[in-house]
Amino acid sequence: MGLIKAAIGAVSGTLKDQWLDIIKCDNMDMDTLMVKVTTQSGQISKSSRIIVAPGQVAVIYDSGSVLDATAEEGIYNFDQSSSPSFFAGELGPVFKEMWQRFTYGGTPAKEQAVFFFNIKEILDNKFGTATPIPFQDWSHAIPNQQMNGSLIPMGLNVRCYGKYTFQLDDVGIFMHNHAGTANVVKKQDITEQMRSEVIASFQNVLNEMGNSKHRVPVLELPSYTDEMKQVMDERVFDEPIRRRGVKLISFTVESVSLDEASQAKIDRYEFSSNSMMQQGKIIDVMQTAASNEAGAAGAFMGLGMMNAGMGGMSGSVMQNAWSNQGQQVNYDPYNQAPTPTAQQPQGVPCSKCGTPITGKFCPNCGEPAPMPKVAKKCPKCGTESTGKFCSECGTPIPADNGPKHCTNCGAEVTGKFCPECGTAIS
Repeated sequence: MGLIKAAIGAVSGTLKDQWLDIIKCDNMDMDTLMVKVTTQSGQISKSSRIIVAPGQVAVIYDSGSVLDATAEEGIYNFDQSSSPSFFAGELGPVFKEMWQRFTYGGTPAKEQAVFFFNIKEILDNKFGTATPIPFQDWSHAIPNQQMNGSLIPMGLNVRCYGKYTFQLDDVGIFMHNHAGTANVVKKQDITEQMRSEVIASFQNVLNEMGNSKHRVPVLELPSYTDEMKQVMDERVFDEPIRRRGVKLISFTVESVSLDEASQAKIDRYEFSSNSMMQQGKIIDVMQTAASNEAGAAGAFMGLGMMNAGMGGMSGSVMQNAWSNQGQQVNYDPYNQAPTPTAQQPQGVPCSKCGTPITGKFCPNCGEPAPMPKVAKKCPKCGTESTGKFCSECGTPIPADNGPKHCTNCGAEVTGKFCPECGTAIS
């Protein structure tokens, strides 16, 4: 028994009355992978017509054995007298050899059918990582303190979403390991398991993309789908899928996102990098300003704008760079160079000549230093005041309220004479 290709003219010609049965599969859409077609009697009559559409493989099954198969579109005549004769189309030698020794056990006798397999590329299969998966990102390399500051990739956790396509690559293996003699096999019968295997394969590919050879930036992964598919094929990461007679044709990464911890890592990294870059620019500008007197004003005005843009972060850098033995330097935008501000004298002005006094007497005229005003408590409200009246309620404050001070040197006096200079206290 076998398939003999019919002449084109026999479809509508005088031979049409010779066809006893017409066996075909018209409802093979993207969601259907295999359909079993037979007659009411369960047997295919001699000279029945079998129509194989584009993108289909037809397998002739008889009482537990595979008689013949073809992957070439056309119209075929079923000849019971011939031996398996037609292995055509995209069926390779391994496929042919498999059919020659392929049998099924435990099936009823004299059961005949044609199994139609969909070998078109099955589109629009989605995948996504339910939990974040690790990725080594060289675009945000960090120093390794244990290896003398050498750079290592930043460890991130990413979520990826995308689509993949697949195709029945070997219908013999697919029928033997999965489909069997079922009446219909739908895409959803295998895609749930395939999705898990695609994600596992994809994780292996990500490990390769993040190694020191490829160094793909984490947020640019969607642009490297061709490279990822090539790595998958070279390393056979999709071997569990191939064992079903299925082959991944393509997959596309549509989006990549980071978990919160990984995003925070990158934010800190970029903030630190920008700070170091801006500080380097500040130092360069200050060095240029110091060596170019004519351009100093413009340089420092630029620093002012830079500092404002950085939220004042450059202020500490400028302060440290321009400090000179503790002497503050002020910049006058109307002059060409910064001018040091003179140190302001310390002390209390002398009440007689105005000379600053840091001790007990004026170094210029010998006048005793003015006595510090002592705060006294108001006898009515308790507010401390340094004048003769309470600043809160206006109550007169007695002169003897509080400790006495020497009128000569200002020292606190508890007796009738100053313990410092001996002046009599009235």
